[in-house]
Amino acid sequence: MEGGEIIRLSHGAGGAYMDELIRRLFLEGFRLRKALDGVGLDALDDGASLRVGDREVVVSIDGHTVDPIFFPGGDLGRLAISGAVNDVAVMGARPVAILDAIIVEEGYSMEKLRRLVRSMNETAQEAGVAIISGDFKVMPRGHLDRVVITTCSIGLLEAGRRILDSGARPGDKVIITGPIGDHGIALMSAREGLEFETELRSDVAPIWCVVEAALKAGEVRAMKDPTRGGLSAALNTIAEKSGVSIWIDEDRVPIREEVRAASEMLGLDPYEVTCEGRAIIIVSPETADDVVRAVRRTRYGEGAEIIGEVRGERPGYVLLRTMVGGTRVLRKPLGEPIPRVC
Repeated sequence: MEGGEIIRLSHGAGGAYMDELIRRLFLEGFRLRKALDGVGLDALDDGASLRVGDREVVVSIDGHTVDPIFFPGGDLGRLAISGAVNDVAVMGARPVAILDAIIVEEGYSMEKLRRLVRSMNETAQEAGVAIISGDFKVMPRGHLDRVVITTCSIGLLEAGRRILDSGARPGDKVIITGPIGDHGIALMSAREGLEFETELRSDVAPIWCVVEAALKAGEVRAMKDPTRGGLSAALNTIAEKSGVSIWIDEDRVPIREEVRAASEMLGLDPYEVTCEGRAIIIVSPETADDVVRAVRRTRYGEGAEIIGEVRGERPGYVLLRTMVGGTRVLRKPLGEPIPRVC
């Protein structure tokens, strides 16, 4: 990066601008990027791994700075635990432990901090993970916007092999585990004061139960949670890394009507909006129906649907078959359209 360049919000938003920054700054800046024959930084997957004896340990770390901190369906504490759990889960690992670092602005309410800690504890118990270590710091007033929580998750591979973004193959089926756009639109609606007949709620949740059901039911080739950049960014990442195209049927993608309505009002594309309790699961065609049935029996997978398939032609592209009979390219967004959602 040149001396005159500055960091913008879009550089941390999970889209094409962030991809470019990571490659130009971090991949070129860090020389040792892999350890103990595991998955390293070059894979640019949801996490990394280390081989320890006959086991493979998967680790992931994420910083969370959401606004508002308390939102319909969750809060920063639930988000911090769920996000960490889900990143190792979609690599095929059973989450077992979390480390956290909490940084708070001087003057922040002690009661609100207690609420966040309670939420972290409740979510960790729900996910079956222990919070085993952490750090706490206070920044002077005006040097931080209230609270930032960073979580590192540790998981053990359960499927016998890593599940990577690069595993999709022609003929595979594409599953989404529930309606998209709930998290980002719930936060944005709360910020803008929008009201609907049905309250918009975030989907934020730890989804290991969903992933475990899928792994037991069928042959899972690739998985990803569609966080920053939403479904569009996640599918494009899988298509690019796997060297395939992904074809999606618009009429099969579950989107709540209130999310559609809020997206239209706010000028947003629900395909690009962050989810925090969903997974994209790419499976062999022979086991797709079994996986959907298994996922629908879980707490957070009731809305699972097969939404498309993987093909060999036009590698690197995601194509959306529209309800009016056309086809359009679903591109990776340049950045997250809603800042500070995760």
